[in-house]
Amino acid sequence: MSGFTPQDARAPDAIAREMGQKLERFRLSRNITQQQLATDAGISERTLRRLESGDNPTLDSLIRVLIALKIQGNIDLLIPDSRIRPIERVRTKGTERQRSRSTKTAKQPKPWEWGTKE
Repeated sequence: MSGFTPQDARAPDAIAREMGQKLERFRLSRNITQQQLATDAGISERTLRRLESGDNPTLDSLIRVLIALKIQGNIDLLIPDSRIRPIERVRTKGTERQRSRSTKTAKQPKPWEWGTKE
């Protein structure tokens, strides 16, 4: 499978399997056994096997493994930074959005009819 794309429409279980396979390949490239990594991450070996197979991994387990592998900095790649760019700060007069709201729909003007004054 190729890398993740913004238009990725794959099922979550397929993405979990791919992430698990990548973790397994990374672990093997570092010549680390499942037992060693599980101990370093503070999880059971079975949990690590489930994570590497993509079998419903938990976020906690994933983060623990990333920290044990010393690649937790890659978490920043999962969710882009949402801070306002400098030009947007000027447009918003220095304030950042605190809440979201749905967009308002513009009222449609009534169609013009014969005999009405405007």
